[in-house]
Amino acid sequence: MATQQDIPQFTALDYAKFALAGAIGCGFTHGAMTPIDVVKTKIQLEPTVYNKGMIGSFKQVIQNEGAGALLTGLGPTVLGYSLQGAFKFGGYEFFKKQCIEQLGLDKAKQYKDGVYIFSSAAAEFFADIALCPLEATRIRLVSQPDFADGLVSGFARIAKEEGIGSFYNGFGPILCKQIPYNIAKFLVFERASAAIYASIPTPKDQLTSATNTAVNLGSGVIAGCAAAIVSQPADTLLSKVNKTKKAPGQSTMGLLVQLAKQLGFKGSFAGLPTRLVMVGTLTSLQFTLYGSIKSALGCPPAISL
Repeated sequence: MATQQDIPQFTALDYAKFALAGAIGCGFTHGAMTPIDVVKTKIQLEPTVYNKGMIGSFKQVIQNEGAGALLTGLGPTVLGYSLQGAFKFGGYEFFKKQCIEQLGLDKAKQYKDGVYIFSSAAAEFFADIALCPLEATRIRLVSQPDFADGLVSGFARIAKEEGIGSFYNGFGPILCKQIPYNIAKFLVFERASAAIYASIPTPKDQLTSATNTAVNLGSGVIAGCAAAIVSQPADTLLSKVNKTKKAPGQSTMGLLVQLAKQLGFKGSFAGLPTRLVMVGTLTSLQFTLYGSIKSALGCPPAISL
């Protein structure tokens, strides 16, 4: 049986590097995808208006609000997803190692899917605490273009008019969206990359950096599409709940139930094609950037199961 010495030891600096690599990867990719995210959110919030598909909706946004509208919410997107990326990737490495230490390496390998699922879910929970206020601000800026000039003024206005607690009106939906999303993202990525590496005759440690990059890209696309489909209904509900004010005396759960009934099954998947493009692209880039940045920072290799 594997001993404790078989499990590599990470220092606090190592985890900080994992978090930094995740922050850069997620902040950059989500920021770059802001125009697509704006269009996706518009389709979710006003499906009867933006009903001409991704390209047609791009044209509508530009015609109605100008090309600059495609960058609405860039500030909260970059900051929010940088924080989320730090907790998501750094946390995944942390919880994965804790699981392996508790189970032992042999048993962890035997139950690897459980390790991947728990680690990704736990990391995402803390990541969402950091993300939620900034995501609420982003959605408000996109849904109400005249609400504020940007991140600082939008954040301040919501806090002043609706209270700090309003930033977490969407915490339930964001957990329902992001935890399944992150589980699918890491579980499918780990499985897809393992399958691809197994199909290559050359041992993994002898492959070129270009080959590793190609594997990360391919596995990321597969993982991103799976994650997008799994989390789409909650993503639509999150867009709605951050635009809709609660009725007097109405609870957040009551509002969620009301919106879910209004949306129905078909409505909950509004904007899915656009989100598949966005999530598939950014997930593949995130894993590729994460691997490259870790290498540049001199991070130790992650534990393989």
